[in-house]
Amino acid sequence: MKMTSENFAMGVFLFSQISVGVLGNTSILFYYVTLILNGKHLMPKDLIIEHLTFANCLNIISRGIPQTVSYFGLKVFLNDIGCKIILYIYRITRGMCLYMMCLLSCFQAITISSSNSRWRKLKHRANKYIGPSCSVSWLVHLLLNIMIPSNVSSLSYTKNTTKRVSYEYCSLLASEKLVTALYMLLLCFSDGLCLGLMAYSSVSMMSRLYRHKRQVKNIHGAWRVLKVSPEDRATQTILILLCTFAISYLYSSIVTVFRTCSKYPVLWEVNVFTVIEICFPIFSPFVLITNLKTGTSLFLPCTSKR
Repeated sequence: MKMTSENFAMGVFLFSQISVGVLGNTSILFYYVTLILNGKHLMPKDLIIEHLTFANCLNIISRGIPQTVSYFGLKVFLNDIGCKIILYIYRITRGMCLYMMCLLSCFQAITISSSNSRWRKLKHRANKYIGPSCSVSWLVHLLLNIMIPSNVSSLSYTKNTTKRVSYEYCSLLASEKLVTALYMLLLCFSDGLCLGLMAYSSVSMMSRLYRHKRQVKNIHGAWRVLKVSPEDRATQTILILLCTFAISYLYSSIVTVFRTCSKYPVLWEVNVFTVIEICFPIFSPFVLITNLKTGTSLFLPCTSKR
C-alpha cells in the first residue's frame, strides 16, 4: 500500500479510533479487576461484560494495528508466523464477541422475564453456569478456528502464489477443498445460531419493555414522568449494543465473503471495511460505562458501594 496523503490521514484516523477503543475497554477491565481485588463478587452480567471487553481489546489490536501500519506505507512487516498469530487471534476474538453478545442478550431476556415465563425457569441455571460458560467458550473458539493459520501466510510467501489472494498485509489461500467448504459451513452455522438467539432474545426484551410501559401508563397516567428501572435501563443499553453489533458484524461478514470469492481487491471497501468492522468494540465500552454507576466509580470502585 502506497504512502499517500489519503492513506496517511486514514492511518491517523484509525490510530485515534484504536486508542480511544482500547482506553474505553481497559477502563472497564480495570473497574472489574479492582472490584475482584477488593473482594467483591461479580454478578453474572458483569462476568459476561468482563469477557466481552477483553475480547474487544484483542479484536481492536489484532485488526486495527496491522491495518494502521499498512496505511503508513509498510507493506511487508509481518512474517509468516506473525500473520498466522494475528489472524488467528482476530478470528477467535471476533467469534467471542458474537458469543458474548448472544449470551448477554439471552441472560438479560431471562432477567426481565415475568415470573410465569418460560425464560424465568432458566434464571437459576443461568446464574450458576454463566461463569464456566464464559471460560469454556474461549477453548471452543480456539478449536473452532484451528484451521485458520494453515490458510494464512505473509505477503513474502512465494509457494503456490497462483492460489493465494493478497489482502493488505497478509495473504489467504484460495482453497476449494471439500474439507475447507465443510469447515466454513460449520463456522457459518455457529454464527447463524448465535445471531438467531440474539434476534429472538431482542424481540422478547422489546416486547417485555413495551408491555411494561403500557401497564405503567395505565397505573400512573400518561402525563406523569416515571423513573426508569435499572432492569429497563440495562435492557435498553443491551438493545443499543445489539443493533450496533448487528450492523458491524453483518457488514463485515458480507464483505469478507465478497472478498474471499473475488480474486481482486475491491478499492471502495478497503478504507471503509476496517472502520466499520471495529466500530462495535470501540463504541460498546462507552455505552456500557453509562450503565456502570458513575464515572467516579469506574475509576475508583473502592470508594463506591457495589
